[in-house]
This record gives sequence, structure tokens and C-alpha cells, in this order.
Amino acid sequence: MTVIFSGAAFADGEKIAKLQIKGNRRIESAAIQKVIKLKEGDTLFADQVDSDVRAIFKLGYFEDVQATLDKTDTGAVLTYQVTEKPVVREIKIEGNKELSLEKIKEALEIKQNTIFSPKDLTKSIRKVKKLYADEGYYLAEIDSSIEKRSAAEVRIVLKITEGKKVLIETIRFEGNKAFKDRRLKKAMETSEKWMFSWLTGAGTYKEEVLKNDVNLIADLYFNDGYINVKVGEPTVRVLEDKSGLEVLIGITEGDQYKVGTIGFKGDMLDTQEALSKMIKIKNGEVFNRSTLRTDVFTLTDFYADKGYAFANITPLTKVNPEARIIDITFDMEKGEKVHIDRINISGNTKTRDKVIRRELKLAEGDLYGATPLKRSKQNLMNLGFFEEANLVTAKGSADNKLDLNVDVKEKATGTFSIGAGYSSLDGIIGQGSVQQANFLGLGLKATLSASLGAKSQTYNVGLTDPYFLDTKWTVGADIYRTERDYTDFSRRVTGGDIKAGYLLSDTLSTFWIYKYEQKDIYNESASLLESIKNGSVTTETTGTTSSITASLTSNTTDYRLDPSRGMMNTVSVEFAGLGGTNRFARYISENALYYPVGLGTVFSLRGTFGYIQSVGKEVPIDEKFYLGGINTLRGYSSRTVSPFKIVETTNGKVYLGGDTELFFNAEYQFPLLKDVGLKGVVFFDAGNSYAGLGDLGSRFQTSYGAGIRWFSPIGPLRLEYGIPINPRTGIDSASGKLEFSIGSFF
Repeated sequence: MTVIFSGAAFADGEKIAKLQIKGNRRIESAAIQKVIKLKEGDTLFADQVDSDVRAIFKLGYFEDVQATLDKTDTGAVLTYQVTEKPVVREIKIEGNKELSLEKIKEALEIKQNTIFSPKDLTKSIRKVKKLYADEGYYLAEIDSSIEKRSAAEVRIVLKITEGKKVLIETIRFEGNKAFKDRRLKKAMETSEKWMFSWLTGAGTYKEEVLKNDVNLIADLYFNDGYINVKVGEPTVRVLEDKSGLEVLIGITEGDQYKVGTIGFKGDMLDTQEALSKMIKIKNGEVFNRSTLRTDVFTLTDFYADKGYAFANITPLTKVNPEARIIDITFDMEKGEKVHIDRINISGNTKTRDKVIRRELKLAEGDLYGATPLKRSKQNLMNLGFFEEANLVTAKGSADNKLDLNVDVKEKATGTFSIGAGYSSLDGIIGQGSVQQANFLGLGLKATLSASLGAKSQTYNVGLTDPYFLDTKWTVGADIYRTERDYTDFSRRVTGGDIKAGYLLSDTLSTFWIYKYEQKDIYNESASLLESIKNGSVTTETTGTTSSITASLTSNTTDYRLDPSRGMMNTVSVEFAGLGGTNRFARYISENALYYPVGLGTVFSLRGTFGYIQSVGKEVPIDEKFYLGGINTLRGYSSRTVSPFKIVETTNGKVYLGGDTELFFNAEYQFPLLKDVGLKGVVFFDAGNSYAGLGDLGSRFQTSYGAGIRWFSPIGPLRLEYGIPINPRTGIDSASGKLEFSIGSFF
């Protein structure tokens, strides 16, 4: 950027007879003249010329701007001579193998057919290097070259040398005494490499993630009373042999503090004793910042549930360094009671407003409540109709009123599929189905499906309305036909059902099903035929079942499709004998507990007890309890865990089924790949099927194992390997059993 005066010397005060712009090709003169303040006829001053040159240069289109002043016969001529920056006509990337061309180009600041900027090129190289570092290629190098195609055009070449993937070999800490290295590493998202890093991504260095790990480590200390902890910036260095990275984090712990006195002041809606019972932080315990934060939310929700939407709970702390205690006083400011003004629903292009409104625990005119608001969001997500459901309050028509804005993002709730699946129970299954969980946008569940497998066939037509006539009643019906091959016989059932349920509360519901089935047993094994012939087994090969089932369910889980906390308890009674040939009563209790352990992991415990009782005649063999397989006792073949008898004439076994069943499943789930919903699971199973209540608990078959779970696009996938702990001689394989299922099976 220069100012040159050529020709005769002119002093300030010369009048400009003519002003012109030269050298511009792509940039129009009018665009340049907009930033020039001097005009023809103006008096010339050198500082004004200099200011105009700078303004032209700031446009960003030019490599150089010169000002020349010439004297002609007609007067002084002021010329601004510009040199335009070249245009990037082509960007070529070479040497990339691990990252796609599209991903690299997306990160570039410099773009094709734009004006070349050295600053943008430098930023682009920096961003591409970061892309490679985030994938573990910490030593990747990017060299750039600029080739002139013409005076106005350039070609940029980025040559990438990716190098080997370098992962974090070790993470070290200095100054930690309260926590061992292992505990600190567990708190971090960044981790050291291990044998399955290729699958989990463990050991990959990401700068932002590592910086956030500093906060996670500090939180760990804050939650254990170390209120003055200082966690230094991590330093990362490449090992001398360039085989990996070493991360070093320095920590200054300070003293550990405990909780002193706890008090309350301000607008108290209850006594100090009652408020103290609501909070978890206690006098004499180690101070925990996370617990204090949770207590603030608890007290805020307590006030909000009484209509004080704008309640402000401030924890005032007083630190005593000598005694190493923290006194806490909760300052309560309740504000004004607030009512719900309007409820605005958006985002629902298919689902009717009433389907959403009936799940809300707040209505227009109601007193505001935090708990009903949270429950409303949970109810909407449990429908399975939405990817997201956001409930946000906004200022209403008055200061003491709030609008509730419900914004949902719908997901596909209907499926039409023709495909195949596999299960260890049914083998390969071909299936076709039309299912709609939100039929007509009214929340109706409609099903028309069929599946054909090597061992089973299923056909089903059904329709269910979860809010029949906009009441709390669920009403539905199904017509179905199933055929399935079992160990000792094949079973064909044709039938239908009518069902009704009622929501007693947010967590408690009852359900009733009447069904009528026509049953046929065929393809009996030689051992079963011999047992029937000699009278040791009594069963009917044809029959009808007319039964009614009543159940009561309590469900406090957070998300019914994939729970992480809460309990689910169901008790059901089925009585067969309302007509038909079969007579029995079946009692089943199912109970499940889900508990979050931390870091996205969940422990669950499930227990099932069942008992079937004869009513005037023997219970059919196909109605009895059989355990084994992926849904009961893993590691044991399906329907083989039951009482059985040896048939000497056929040298075989007959599995008789049990009158009683009892089994437990303990599982620990942990995320493998969070982005795609892939989870790992380790489990322990125990249980058995017994000939009668008197044998209950006399022997448990037990197993353990591991597997993976994934909500795939074609349905839930389970791949699990179970190993029997006490295998039965001649029946179970001590080495275990791999079981696999995928797809939606009926």
C-alpha cells in the first residue's frame, strides 16, 4: 500500500480536476468509489489521499493500492492504481487416505472461486491438522503450494503426509494424594489406548475433550471437599520413539473441607426441620458441591410445585479455613405465584394436538409446577412418536402468568418392511409388516404383519387405542395365527383377543385381556408319543382356550423404551375356563429395577415368578413353564430348563415343563459407541422350572456372560454369549452358547 506523487510537485491545496481508478478487472469502479472520500473538484490534501488508499485496501480485494498525482493541461489528475488479488480456481488435495476428500474440503476456510487470502490458507492448514489429530494422526503434516495459472488466477495444492496413528500411551498425574491415578482416569473422557481402541476410539487425543477433562477432574475433587483444588493445563508430548503420546496433568489439592452448620432464611414455606429432610447434604459430612447443587434444585422444585415458578434459592457459604468447615445457609426468595396462561404446541405436522395435550400434566389455568412439567416431557418421550420434545415457559399476558411452549420433533412411527431376520430360537425369519404406532395421527397402534421362519410362522392383525374416546381407557383387539416347532412337538394356535386397560395414576395401570384360541399339537417326538401311550404324560393334541387375564403394573422408569432408572413391577392372573376345553389358572409376578451407576452405565435386576394351577383337569404340556434361551437363562438351550423324564424305549428325553418358575437376571450395561447407540452388557442369570411349589428353590441353573446391544434401523439387535456355571450332564454344553436376534419378532 503506497502513495506516490509523480510529475511536478504539488503542495496541499491543489484542486483535483480529474479522479480515476485503474487496474481493476473484476471489481467494478463503482464499488471502489463508494469508499473514496475525495471527489473531483475537491481540494487535495495528502492525508486524505492516504486515508482513501487505506479504505480501498480494507475492501480486501487488492494486493496493492497506489495513488499518483499528475499535472496535465486541464489540471491535476489523481489516479488510484489497484492490483487485484488472484482468484482461487482450483484446490487440489493429495495424500489423504484416512480422511475423505469431502471432510477435508468442508474444514477449509479457503474456498474455490473466491479471492485468495494467505490468512485463510493458514487457518485452513491449522484446521485440517486438527481434523487429523482428532482421529489420532497427531504427527500429520500439511504442506501448501500456490501455483499461478495466470496473473489473476492461482491453484492451491495441499500435500498431506498422514503418518502413523498415534494414540495416548499413558496419562500421568503429579500432586494427587487424595485419589489414585486409576480413579482420576476413570473420571476423564480421554483414555489410554487398549486392545480394542480400533473399535471404541480409546486413546485418541482431542484437544477440546482433554481441556474439559480438567473440569471433570476438578469436579471430582470439589465433590470430595477439596474446594481449593487447582488442576493445571494438560501437557502433551510425543514419546521419543514416536509410538504414542504422554499426557501429564499437574494437581494442587489443598485441604479437604466438611459441612458445618446448615440453616435456612427468607421466605420459608415450611419449618427448618422439614426443609432439612428434603436435602441430602448433612452436617459433619464431607462437603460435596454436586450434592449442594442437587439440593438447590430440590428446594427450587419444592417451591415451584407450589406455584412459585420464579423462586430463587441461594446457598450462602461461609468458609472457616482453620476448622476446615463450610457453613451453609439457604436463602429462600419465593417470588409470586404463577399460573399457566396459554399452551402453544408446534412441530407436530402429523400428530394431533389432543394426542400431545393429553400427555401434559399441566393445563391452561393450572398453578405452575416443576414436577408436572418434567412428567409431561417424560410422557411425551415415552409415546415413541418424537425424537425430541422441548417444553419451555415464556412470559404470559401478565407478570404472574406463563405460556407453555411445547415444541416436538416427530419421527417415523410407521414402517412397511419386507425383509429377513434371525433369532437363535426361531432361526432365519422372512417377514413383511405394516405397522403404525401413530395411526391417523391419533396415537392409535395399528399392525398388519407376517413372519415366516425355519421354526415358526406368525400372522397378526391388530388395532389399539391407548385413549379410547379421549378417556384413560386403553381398548384394542387382535387376530393372530402362530405355528412354532419346539423340542418335543409343534404347536399351532389360531385366535383373537379383546383388551382393555385403565391408567389409575401416572405410574400405576391395570390391563385386562380376553382371548379365545384353537390349539393343535402335532409332530410329536417319539419319546413324547411313547410317554403318552404308556400314560406317564397326559396331554390333549387339540383343544380350545377361553381365558381372561388381569394385570396390575407399576412403572416408575424414566424412559420405557430403554430405562436407566426406576422400577417396573407387574402382577398378572390368567384364568382359563370361561368355555373352551382347557382349565387352568396362571399367576405371574415380574419385577425389574434399573439403577444408573455413572458414566452412562446402568445396573438392572429382574426377577420373575410364575405358577400355573390345574382347575379340574391336567394342565396341557404346552402351557407349562420352560426356561432357557436369550430371554430367560442364557447359555442354556431354549425350553430345556424344566423337569424331564428319560424314556428308555426310545433312549431319549421328554421335557415335561414345570408348574412353577423362578428366575433372576442381573445385568450391567455400558456404552461402547454412544453416537450410534451401541452398548455392551455383562450378565448373571439364575433360575429353574419346578414340578411344584414344594420344589421351589431346590436347585438353580446359573450362567454368566457378555454381549452387545444395538437399536439398529431394522429393530433391536442382541448378540450375547452365555456360559453355564453348573451345566447338567448330557444336556448342557459347558463351553456356553452364542445367541443372536435381530428384527421385530412377534
